[in-house]
Amino acid sequence: MLNSKNKAQLKSIAHSTDLVKINIGKDLLTDAFIQSVENCFSTHELIKIGFLKSALGSVTKQELILDLIDALDCDVVQSIGNTIIIYRENKDIKDHIILKR
Repeated sequence: MLNSKNKAQLKSIAHSTDLVKINIGKDLLTDAFIQSVENCFSTHELIKIGFLKSALGSVTKQELILDLIDALDCDVVQSIGNTIIIYRENKDIKDHIILKR
């Protein structure tokens, strides 16, 4: 669970670096999509997820976010419009983010 200081630190990092961005379309949260994000988490700790309009036709963005963080065991750092930034700690990568207390 991230506190407000952690989120501020991660937002700062997210806006100063190029993040991997993955879009969710009409197929929503398929196993292939979840596996794709899992693969990204093996080399990155911060990932941008974009919700296309076709994804938001049958479910709300909030429902998708809840399903996503549940499936990936990650935290939402920020949500702006149809884009969110998610974080999951990975101490095995070279540029591991050390969160302040």
